Amino acid sequence: MCWRLLKSRMFLVCLGWLLCACASLQDVGSMDLTAPAGAVPTVTTAQGPISKKAGGTLLASHWKNSYADAKALAVVEEQATGKPLIAGNKVTLLYDGPQTMASMMEAIRSAKNHINLETYIFDQDALGLQFAELLMARQRAGVQVHIIYDGIGTVGTPQSFFDNMRQAGIHLVAFNPINPLKLVAPWSLNHRDHRKILVVDGKIGFTGGVNISATYANSSLFHSKSAGRGSVGWRDTHIRIEGPAVAALQWTFLVTWANQRAPELSDSDFFPALHPVGDKLVRILPSGPDGDQEIYSAYILAINAATKSIHITCAYFVPDAQILDALTKAARRGVDVQIILPGVAESDTVFYAGRSFYGDMLKSGIHIHEMQIAVLHAKTAVIDQLWSTVGSANIDLRSFMHNYEMNAVVIDTAFSQALESAFAEDLRHCVEVTTQQWAQRSLAERLKEWTARRLAYWL
Repeated sequence: MCWRLLKSRMFLVCLGWLLCACASLQDVGSMDLTAPAGAVPTVTTAQGPISKKAGGTLLASHWKNSYADAKALAVVEEQATGKPLIAGNKVTLLYDGPQTMASMMEAIRSAKNHINLETYIFDQDALGLQFAELLMARQRAGVQVHIIYDGIGTVGTPQSFFDNMRQAGIHLVAFNPINPLKLVAPWSLNHRDHRKILVVDGKIGFTGGVNISATYANSSLFHSKSAGRGSVGWRDTHIRIEGPAVAALQWTFLVTWANQRAPELSDSDFFPALHPVGDKLVRILPSGPDGDQEIYSAYILAINAATKSIHITCAYFVPDAQILDALTKAARRGVDVQIILPGVAESDTVFYAGRSFYGDMLKSGIHIHEMQIAVLHAKTAVIDQLWSTVGSANIDLRSFMHNYEMNAVVIDTAFSQALESAFAEDLRHCVEVTTQQWAQRSLAERLKEWTARRLAYWL
């Protein structure tokens, strides 16, 4: 699995040299973003936006003592992303592969109308076959199943695997297939669908970093007291959403399906009436190369607004100048900035490109921790124990500029505390990188970092 991901990465690196040398990230600092006195961000439900007065009351109950600052952040975040806060949701944090797979399979088994799945990787392995069998069983039971899978992410999966599902009646679309003879949309091979979305009956939604692969069949040692028992699965994070925000996930899936010029979807009840089922405020942030870099803007705005803590977990970390500047400035103004990154190279150029930034980060007071046991694949952040995000986007140029990604922002102290607990748990399996240790690394390591840094744009 790791080797296949590496080959996919390097393929896109080479392709990037040929196709995208002129794209750039927007200057968030120069955007006209202000929060006028008394401004309240838009809060919507399944029935549409609620009044500013009702929205202000709802937000005050969530933000309490930090209300003023958090309100300003929510206002400018809405201006930058164009996405409202959605009220009335239940959001369940799923800590690793087994927990995520169990929850997704339980939802699929309960499906009565439709199942919409969008994934980067769908492997033909023990877990992938189990997942496919379950989907085919639901299709045979009359549930309409639709799947979008990425052409690069599934490059190692035999076509027969998807043909079997198609023969069972499942509707499938390959996103930007490698074979030009199979293209149904304009050729844009460097733009990949890295999203992970599952929507069941329009009422239950999932998103995060977990792909359909046996690398998630085993626990990542979360809550384990022993680091040496059995096979260790990848460390990743996913969320389950119930409530009005599911409609935003559904809409994103349907837009992607249509943009691939896929056959018309079956007649399903994609947007059932959704009622409040919880108290979580959620902002659904899809982004892509044809959009406004919504996830990127949200990250920078949240980091710039931080006053207490920034805790980030990231699989591929190759920050651009704006992200790096925001993080270093936060650390220098006294914010507790801690980042968990991979500790296993896997011969990956991205690993060394990320490490090339360690020197500046350590000098500014940022704490860097490298995970030593499980392969790190999570992409999460929690800021000031209030603003949290879980999704598919890494902090690198590929995620922000070239991929189609999906992140959910959750504004809630209880959810943030759960994510903080996960962060603290992950620290148990990490080693902190110190300034002294970093200064003593070998010349070979420095050369790898220097070389990878030159390739950062195309990774």
